[in-house]
Amino acid sequence: MNDTDIRVLIVDDQMMVREGFSVLLNAMPGITVVGEALDGRQALDQVAALRPDVVLMDIRMPEMNGIEATREIVARDADAKVLVLTTFDLDEYVYQALRAGASGFLLKDASARQLADGVRVVASGEALLAPTVTRRLITEFSKLAETPRPPALARIGDLTERETEVLVLIAQGLSNAEIASHLIVAESTIKTHVSRILVKLGLRDRTQAAVFAYEARLVTPG
Repeated sequence: MNDTDIRVLIVDDQMMVREGFSVLLNAMPGITVVGEALDGRQALDQVAALRPDVVLMDIRMPEMNGIEATREIVARDADAKVLVLTTFDLDEYVYQALRAGASGFLLKDASARQLADGVRVVASGEALLAPTVTRRLITEFSKLAETPRPPALARIGDLTERETEVLVLIAQGLSNAEIASHLIVAESTIKTHVSRILVKLGLRDRTQAAVFAYEARLVTPG
């Protein structure tokens, strides 16, 4: 293991899934699986002991499910990165996990390259938001959500016109570089806008910002 490798913890109640992902990821350059957990409660202990860079988190597990575990992990460590695993894309539990603080999600039938790329994206601090799938997911379930985050909704008026524009583009799945190109400004300027948006709305990261934008109806389906 190289000191610069991305350290990954795999959490899934199925041993074959854990072992399969472990083999796939350990074969990828720059990634090392440092541990496994079979449920959310065990994941909390492993995260505390191993300090992984990325947690690959299944959702449906005994003892403590992936949503509860994700919420607890990010509450304990603001820098924690959780990548949710699911068997199908339009999954209400994935939506709840994104709201709880997950940085993105992957389908369990993802290729080895997609899995590795997802781990790298999340480890770098970006949100893993595949625009088409994530847009459908958030749009579908934000309709059913109770009024979200009242304090954040109350502060939406604090956003400048440009910050609101950036928030909408985040929700559409654009990266900082793509937003900068779209608005014809420097990428560093977009990073500043994103930081201010998160602070003003009391949100954790880009993923929660995207969920918020849909729930607040700043972005509409289509």
